[in-house]
Amino acid sequence: MLSTQEYQEVFTAHLKTFAILKDPKNLYNPIDYILELGGKRLRPVLTLLSAEVFDADCKEALNAALSIEVFHNFSLVHDDIMDDAPLRRGKQTVHEKWNINTGILSGDAMLIMAYQLFEKYKPKTFQSLAKLFSRTALKVCEGQQYDIDFETRDDVTIPEYIKMIEYKTAVLVGAAMKMGAIVANASIEDQNRIYDFGRLLGVAFQLQDDYLDAFGNPVTFGKQVGGDIIENKKTFLYLKAIAFLDPAKRKQLQQLFTVNLKENTDKINTAKAFFIESGAADATKKEIESYTIKAFSVLDTLSISEYKKEILREFGQGLMTRVV
Repeated sequence: MLSTQEYQEVFTAHLKTFAILKDPKNLYNPIDYILELGGKRLRPVLTLLSAEVFDADCKEALNAALSIEVFHNFSLVHDDIMDDAPLRRGKQTVHEKWNINTGILSGDAMLIMAYQLFEKYKPKTFQSLAKLFSRTALKVCEGQQYDIDFETRDDVTIPEYIKMIEYKTAVLVGAAMKMGAIVANASIEDQNRIYDFGRLLGVAFQLQDDYLDAFGNPVTFGKQVGGDIIENKKTFLYLKAIAFLDPAKRKQLQQLFTVNLKENTDKINTAKAFFIESGAADATKKEIESYTIKAFSVLDTLSISEYKKEILREFGQGLMTRVV
């Protein structure tokens, strides 16, 4: 078993072989550009880790890991268009650097290329990977639509929000781990269990991201702290605060989330004060812990050694204590 950094290095080396040097350049250059922007490479690392957990060489899972990363970045290209986002990982988004039409078309090509990577596997493995990928990709689209719908709704419930982040984010984490298990020819039971481990960890990961967006250190977080507040996003923090505050303060917070300004330090600080005062901040941390515990409970059901369970547990714990 390798360290997270070593898995990242193995994957990055493989990613470099994926560079597309052909015409039309305005289709393929944006693909190379977005894939080279970096990021945590969480999902492909999980695919490689999962393959080795089930006794395969992680290199056998490199194309499955690459497929997950290509798909993830395809979704980011299109999300950035929908959000009219100017920056991604501190650099210009694809549609800003080129144009919206290029962003749409290059994103479409990435989705097709993600499928093509499964062709490098034997028919049975190809079929299992493709079925999982199709189900997952559709759920990610459903999650994105829920997220868009929530922007204009004032009655979003906490269960609806959890479902949205499960579909938009967590299912791809679960799929990344299950792909590693599929490549390793793990039993169907273990494939499904490792999927559940990843899915539950993915929910905790997104809740942690919501928390760090409000309370993270600007130096280490890597994004603008308070971005969700500025964009009036109804995160778990916001929904819990609405549930906990008295009617007068609830109305103040709701009114605050109708203000549309790109830079508003007062708005961020006021919202954070409401999150803390209401108990929403503590409730979010408890929810993160709850989903992490649920994920770890799945480990007990896996047909792997205690040593490997501990590796997965440490990886999950590291995600939940991150500051970036």
